[in-house]
Amino acid sequence: MYRCTWCIMLLDGQLDDLLVLQALLDTSSVKDAAGRVGLSPSAVSHALGRLRERLGDPLLVRAGQRLVPTPRAERMRPRLGAALEALARAVGEDRFAPATAERAFRIVCTDHAELGVLQPLGTALLRAAPGITLHSEVPRGDASARLRDGRADLALGAFSPAPADIRSEVLFEEHFVTLLRPGHPALDDGPLDVVRYAGLQHLLVAPGGRPRGALDDRLEALGLQRRVVRTVATFLVAPFLVADSDVVVTLPSRVAAALADRVGLVQRAPPPELDGRFPVRMLWHRRDDEDAAHRWLRARVRAG
Repeated sequence: MYRCTWCIMLLDGQLDDLLVLQALLDTSSVKDAAGRVGLSPSAVSHALGRLRERLGDPLLVRAGQRLVPTPRAERMRPRLGAALEALARAVGEDRFAPATAERAFRIVCTDHAELGVLQPLGTALLRAAPGITLHSEVPRGDASARLRDGRADLALGAFSPAPADIRSEVLFEEHFVTLLRPGHPALDDGPLDVVRYAGLQHLLVAPGGRPRGALDDRLEALGLQRRVVRTVATFLVAPFLVADSDVVVTLPSRVAAALADRVGLVQRAPPPELDGRFPVRMLWHRRDDEDAAHRWLRARVRAG
């Protein structure tokens, strides 16, 4: 099998000598090469001696006041330059040009995060980075595990504090808003107090099908219970059911605002006792901390 001796040298820790050779080929002068690589002329001469012994070729010979390459060195010149340039790119600063980049990102997020975070980002992202593709998927199991094993690049949602190897950043604090149809009887009596709120017919968005949510825990602490007459799996169908009946739905504010205008619903603050706030977080694995494309995407998500 063919073996490139000077390529093997890269692996043997003799990169400095190859950099000296590149400088000598470019300058044809020990003194000029020394200035380029930051060594003394003596150190450059010693490096050239090592290379001659290792490669079995003079590489550069004296012609008057200049050094000229041997045929072996001339053949090496373009390949050596390309190899050193590729190595510099591999270990150098990671660069990312969104306008021309092509990359796919997998994002674990609820439809709440999709509407409240990704939807505002969509148009601007298509314009600024047409080659970037976003694939959204609903959380299944542990989002941290999907980030850890590379099945997802980012997670967005109301997640609990993350393990040590998962980065967690609060994007914003969310609060609840109640949606009712125009003309709903509850709108005639002013702000909703907690007793009247509990007595309404409620629709609950419950992806898992369980007819209980965070607000039910708060009502129970007050000695109250609401009647959930319908559960749905996603936020998207909820406003249409509210528009055609006297049921009400209480949603995160960004989702409520996005849906209410499209369906023509009325937004009301829930009773103060139920107006708890919760953080919406962005999660990623720490291995992506310094990845330029990942940093760019995180910055766009933060900016909304």
